[in-house]
Amino acid sequence: MRPEAVDPIRLADLTWPDLEGRRPLVLLPLGSCEQHGPHLPLDTDTVVATAVAERAAARLTGQLDLVIAPPQAYGASGEHEGFPGTVSIGHAALRLLLTETGRSLLRWAGRLLVVNGHGGNLASLAGAVTGLRGESRDAAWWPCVPPGSDAHAGRTETSLMLRLRPSAVRTERAVAGSTEPVEQLMDRLVAESVRGVSPFGVLGDPAGAGPEEGERLLDRMADRLASDILDWRVSGQGRLGLPVRRLVAVRAGGRR
Repeated sequence: MRPEAVDPIRLADLTWPDLEGRRPLVLLPLGSCEQHGPHLPLDTDTVVATAVAERAAARLTGQLDLVIAPPQAYGASGEHEGFPGTVSIGHAALRLLLTETGRSLLRWAGRLLVVNGHGGNLASLAGAVTGLRGESRDAAWWPCVPPGSDAHAGRTETSLMLRLRPSAVRTERAVAGSTEPVEQLMDRLVAESVRGVSPFGVLGDPAGAGPEEGERLLDRMADRLASDILDWRVSGQGRLGLPVRRLVAVRAGGRR
C-alpha cells in the first residue's frame, strides 16, 4: 500500500472523547484565497498545503499521534489584490488568528505545526509562532516550497494542481509571465504589486507542466516534511527543519 493511501486522522471527523488522554501533534494547513494566473484556481495554495500535510501524516502513521486540522484558507495576500477573487485578511489579522488558534489548540494538543502554502503569509506566521514559543508552547511552521520552484502560477504550481485537481486547471488559458528571478523583481513587486509586474498574475512559465512532475514534487515535499517532523528541530524564527531559503522569504511580497 502506498503511504498516501492511508487516510490521515482529521480533526473535523473526531469527537472530544476521541482526543481525551491524548497529546497529538496537529498539522494545520495554511493557504490563501488569491489569484493564480488565468489558469489556476484561487485556492491553489490551500490545496497544496493540505495535500503535503496529509501525505506526510500518512508516512508517519504508526510512528506518531498526528491529527490534520481543517485548513485556514485565508491569508495575507495584499500583493495580489489587484486581481478580482483575491481575499486578504492582512498580516495583523493573520498573526492574531494564528496566535489565538495556537493558544486554544495547544491547551489539549502536544504540538502544533503550521504547514504553509503561501509565501506572503511568512511575516505574520513567523511572528505568531515565535510568540507562541515565547509562551512555552511547542509550535513551529514549515513552508511548501520544492527546490528550484518558480515563484507564482508557473510550471511548479501548475504541475502540482494538474496532479491534485486537474479539472480546475484551465490549461488553454495558461500564459507565461515574468521569468526573471524573484530577487530581481522584489523592489517592483513591493512598489507596484504583482499586477504591476505581471498583468496576468504569473511569475514564471507554466509551459511543460504535467501531473507526473506534480507527483514528484509532492512526494519530495512530503518526504522532507515527514523527516523534519521526526527530527523536530525548530529555528529561532519558529521554522521546522532547515533555515529558510532566501527564495521563500522574498516570495512574501511585503504588502498589508
